[in-house]
Amino acid sequence: MNIIESLTSDQIRTDLPKFNIGDTVKVHVKIVEGTRERIQTFEGTVIAKKHGGIQETFTVRRISYGVGVERTFPVNSPKIAKIEITRQGKVRRAKLYYLRDRVGKATRVKEKK
Repeated sequence: MNIIESLTSDQIRTDLPKFNIGDTVKVHVKIVEGTRERIQTFEGTVIAKKHGGIQETFTVRRISYGVGVERTFPVNSPKIAKIEITRQGKVRRAKLYYLRDRVGKATRVKEKK
């Protein structure tokens, strides 16, 4: 068991900031188009964090042209260039799946002071 833990501890990224559910984040993702590589940002509210350790993932949701878009990112993926925390949210749930049913201003999360 110690061998597995030592192998996974080497692969866990420590350069990313700590963020929680309810936070609004900008995720900078590396996109490969042919031979060129560019960085695309995806900004939204973190509605879920799952698992832990090497296979930890988080789901970001935003409204784009009136349609809800969710994207799930592995935390330790090399495709993530960086994560910026835009604002910290104040929530009382571990998963914010109820935001899927809400429309307009009702999807906002209160800000932590």
